[in-house]
Amino acid sequence: MITPSCKKFLDFESPSTSSEAVVFESTATTNTALVGVYNRLVGDNGYGSRLSTLFGITADDFKTSGSYSPSDRRGISMYGASSDNTDIIQPFAQLYSGIERANLCIKFIPQSKLYTSGSATEQALMKRYHGEALALRAQFYYELIRNWGDVPQRFVPAADAENLFPANADRDLTYDQIIADLAIASDLVPWRSEIAEYGSFRFTKGAIKGLRARIALARGGYSLRTKTNTMERSADYLKYYQIAKDECKAIMDNGSHRLNPVYENIFKSLHGTRADNENELMLEVAAFGANANTDSKLGYYNGIRFNAASTYGTGGGGMNAIATYFYEFDPSKDCRRDVTLGIFEITATSKKIINTLNNFTDAKFRKSWTNFDGRSSSQQFAVNWPILRYADILLMYAEADNEIGNGPSATAAEGLQLVQKRAYVGFEGSIPVTPTNKIDFFNAIVKERLLEFGGEAIRKFDLIRWNLINSKFIETRTKLQQLIDGTGPYVNVPNYVYAKEANYNLTPSVTEVATLDLFGGAPNNVLFAPGLNSTTAPAGYTVKNWRRALTTENQITSISTGFAFYFEANKKELLPYPKTALNENTNMVQNFGY
Repeated sequence: MITPSCKKFLDFESPSTSSEAVVFESTATTNTALVGVYNRLVGDNGYGSRLSTLFGITADDFKTSGSYSPSDRRGISMYGASSDNTDIIQPFAQLYSGIERANLCIKFIPQSKLYTSGSATEQALMKRYHGEALALRAQFYYELIRNWGDVPQRFVPAADAENLFPANADRDLTYDQIIADLAIASDLVPWRSEIAEYGSFRFTKGAIKGLRARIALARGGYSLRTKTNTMERSADYLKYYQIAKDECKAIMDNGSHRLNPVYENIFKSLHGTRADNENELMLEVAAFGANANTDSKLGYYNGIRFNAASTYGTGGGGMNAIATYFYEFDPSKDCRRDVTLGIFEITATSKKIINTLNNFTDAKFRKSWTNFDGRSSSQQFAVNWPILRYADILLMYAEADNEIGNGPSATAAEGLQLVQKRAYVGFEGSIPVTPTNKIDFFNAIVKERLLEFGGEAIRKFDLIRWNLINSKFIETRTKLQQLIDGTGPYVNVPNYVYAKEANYNLTPSVTEVATLDLFGGAPNNVLFAPGLNSTTAPAGYTVKNWRRALTTENQITSISTGFAFYFEANKKELLPYPKTALNENTNMVQNFGY
């Protein structure tokens, strides 16, 4: 049985002796087959690790920790991955494995007698399963396209394929197919309110419509084109913005999903304790089983850093914040900063202490929010990955409406403001002034999505579809240099701060950060004022490098750690195809620049 509190449905092995005729003539075994498709979302090579924490960075929010190597995760983060990069090979294969499993369901479910002539209940259930399979295939293809571009496509099972080794396919045609598939799927699958037992672990109508909106914006956005080796978008792009707008509006009007009033609770809900009665989490990848195939390494690889000697055991630290990201947030009103950024780490004595400015982590995933204790040697904590949130629906609607209408409507402005007011809880009257013209409103959306979705593997792909990735990288390097020099908006940022350990109380993040023990007072004062500017700490405190932790070399010019050092516009917006895939399928062509 599948319930919102149960993740065991991903612990699946296919009954290899069962034929399609047997599997798809029972709703129970059809469900089992479909669960096998969901299984391809999770694990180390899915959103349990690599797809979630490696492929979506670097942007102007986070990067991978450590020093560059072309053949591992740091090569991806620095836009210098080689075709034999070990972290891209298996995710590529797993996504195609998911497509093959989905293709089997998509072929055989409609052929089932239950689908065509079963009881009304059986037919409705089989149609729901059919819609879920279509949505899953769309998600797999979307992930492939946004990372590799013109990937080979196949919309039938391998046994029915005319060519087992297809060449690269025009991504626009693949996008158009899955956009059409999702329109069908939306009619087959009920709203979340009608199938509450699904929770957010399986596709419901809202999640399907949201995915269709997201893919439509990608189809209507910019991408690196194979024929021209330049970033382009199609002339009819507004057609796809209209699809996105319509789908988002349908979700907004239905009411099955709303904003969670507490931003932090969205992410705590991913850790096991449900605190999302508003169903902001529209689709999440369920993790279970403490293994590499069905669980996740969220909170172990990434998230707040825990010292191995602490009572929590080792965890976190695989992702670092871009140093300027901290200063993008309103310092005293925006609660998202302290949820998103790991400003502190947990020491060997199980207490908290502020990090240096170049050592912040992401923080929406925390081992301390799970039930695992430090005595466990497990690297998997059953933490789920968020695929789609209602906040994204509001902001996608606002973006599409603004683009289509040459300026925002009142509904678009309200959507932006709803997201901002949740972030500025207690200070709702102080949200930024909403622009009324197209360009300024678009820029407000660009900024808001940076603040709202930090560390959720969204920003990089936003920048690409807007054709802003190169200009934002240039802008970020300029900001980093200003921060290093203490000029411009960073003129009052201190060189040093002075800290001591404080109790880690597991209070809400804003309170947790506010109670860090810093000489001079609260962080929102100390981190925005020059302070003592001395390498000698006051009695009882330890010096922590702040601006002094940053240098032009370690932040910008280093071939090992420089920000997005190997990025080249019109070349590195896509990853290289794995060499193993090219060796197996000689009809495929490597992406430009690799």
